[in-house]
Amino acid sequence: MEDRVKEDREGRLKRLLEKASRLTRDPGVYLMKDKEGRVIYVGKSAALRDRVSSYFQPSAKLEFKKAPMLDVVDDFDILGTETEVEALLTENRLIKDIQPRFNARLLDDKTFPYLEVTMNEEFPGVYVTREPQAKGTKLFGPFTSVYQLKEAVTHLQKAFKFRTCHLDIRQEDPKRRFFRPCLLYAINQCTAPCADKVSKDVYDDDIRRLNRFLDGERKGVLADLEREMREASKNMQFEKAAKIRDELKALQGLSKRAGKGEQEFWQPEAFVSNPQEGVVALQEALGMAEPPRIVEGFDIAHLQGGEMVGSMVCFIDGVPFKNAYRRYKIQHGQGNNDFLSLQEIVSRRYREAGENHELFPNLIMIDGGIGQLHAAMDAFKMMDVKPPAVISLAKKEELIYTTESNEPIRLPRNNVGLKLLQYLRDEAHRFAQHYHHILRRKAQLEQDVKNGRRPPRKRKVINPELPPVDDGAQFSTIPSLPILKPPTDH
Repeated sequence: MEDRVKEDREGRLKRLLEKASRLTRDPGVYLMKDKEGRVIYVGKSAALRDRVSSYFQPSAKLEFKKAPMLDVVDDFDILGTETEVEALLTENRLIKDIQPRFNARLLDDKTFPYLEVTMNEEFPGVYVTREPQAKGTKLFGPFTSVYQLKEAVTHLQKAFKFRTCHLDIRQEDPKRRFFRPCLLYAINQCTAPCADKVSKDVYDDDIRRLNRFLDGERKGVLADLEREMREASKNMQFEKAAKIRDELKALQGLSKRAGKGEQEFWQPEAFVSNPQEGVVALQEALGMAEPPRIVEGFDIAHLQGGEMVGSMVCFIDGVPFKNAYRRYKIQHGQGNNDFLSLQEIVSRRYREAGENHELFPNLIMIDGGIGQLHAAMDAFKMMDVKPPAVISLAKKEELIYTTESNEPIRLPRNNVGLKLLQYLRDEAHRFAQHYHHILRRKAQLEQDVKNGRRPPRKRKVINPELPPVDDGAQFSTIPSLPILKPPTDH
């Protein structure tokens, strides 16, 4: 019996290895499934073929925690992404929605971590927090991995030497010069404003460069530092030039860790600290006569054509208005067809809006490229509805396609108008994925019931502070209640 089980296991893993060997080496997310089709593990990779194949290699030394999963995995699906950052976000969302049994992390309901710079302090500190302050700080995020964020802060600190302590440091405090700094000063990772080792002007310059770097102005920061280093050297300020040289080296090394091309780790999801600025910047970028106060965004979600859904999210003055969110179960029945799906949900949304005389948005954003934009416009041609401004946002290069020009609009990565569109797209994607996984769980449950399987019975929770209950008489103590009849119509 054990030999047959071992043979079945080896044959199963060999079959999965052959399937994995046909994958591409592109980034994406993989979903391990058991024989009932339930997702039991979600992971991400920069090269799907290499990562997924490693699970089924017969000579691989498997970690102890992976061996139980390989005893039950029967198949896998993949979701390709454009970048590693997108794979990271997709993995995070899938784990939170599906909650696979073999994923030990990201199963809780904690909020995402942020990077917070306390600009309301004389010597701003930099902190990783899940509960950012409401005012007086500059926020970056939300991020998906607190571990990677803390690692990034460590490397950023080598370049900008900001403080991460929570001391109350005042510039006019005469006792500062007697204070003994912590170890970070000794290893050259903090300029120790607590011990009066740095002037406020120099410290503010470091914080200013840090904020610019995190806002996406990496090239500008590096160019400014190179210019300052040359000027310091020319003026015989060799100590200052050496400090700037070390900062440059740290930043250049940090940039190599950040990812491919222009993809920056520091802002995997867009976050708009001043929504009103984003609305105004979007008006200027699109050449609109008035700021787009109401913006609606659309996205499609599916898993290899299954359980296709659409989402519509609404922002008012740059802020999500969740009461206006809509979700749609795709009904065309023609498989994995994003263009047809977009036409369907756009048509359903604005035909309903026209019939109900609802207020139309000032701007509609479609997740996708020029093809998705044309699909949305074709939907409006079939309706007696004049659309407002309609654009699409292509993920790979973040190009904005409009109906006014054949050439796309390319905005700087730190443009707050672009960040507002990215925020809208991320929210539409999150909302669509959430509904998609609800339908998948419902379909799986219906299949289990059809096959005669039932969910496990919940255990009876006994409160130790209450006296024991006599099971034989527990219902006899409940008084009978009168039967309420509905009122009759007169």
